[in-house]
Amino acid sequence: MEIKLIRATAGDVLLLHDVQTRAFQPLLEKYLDYETNPANEPINRLFEKIQYSSFFKIVVDQKCVGGIRIVRKNTSYWISPIFVLPEYQGKGIAQQAIEQVEQSFTNYNTWELHTILEEKGNCYLYEKLGYERTDFEQIVNDKMTLIGYKKTKQ
Repeated sequence: MEIKLIRATAGDVLLLHDVQTRAFQPLLEKYLDYETNPANEPINRLFEKIQYSSFFKIVVDQKCVGGIRIVRKNTSYWISPIFVLPEYQGKGIAQQAIEQVEQSFTNYNTWELHTILEEKGNCYLYEKLGYERTDFEQIVNDKMTLIGYKKTKQ
């Protein structure tokens, strides 16, 4: 399955807000993290992210099935967030999206992200791509802990 990353524009905010909400809704229902979950993100905040960072639609067969945002922080790139619609998960789409952004963004060698410790599939994906766990750990609530991952490319 070939995916394309297409830079999001202000005109994509409604579409991306819908896809992001649908992608993160199952996690919101599972972990009840109302303050941090992107399914609860106001549309105006997503609009700002699209305007002021590198935000891409993840497209499969001309359909937007997810998104990925890249942010520069100091001398690192951060993936925050990446999301794929539930019906498209488990098909290698997120892996391909991450590989594509890593090949496209080359000014820095370090990549970082946060993910949910309890989501073993997410942790497996990042580890498979060469990310290593960091010391970052934040307990969000009694159901969920955020952890950090980092990858330094040679």
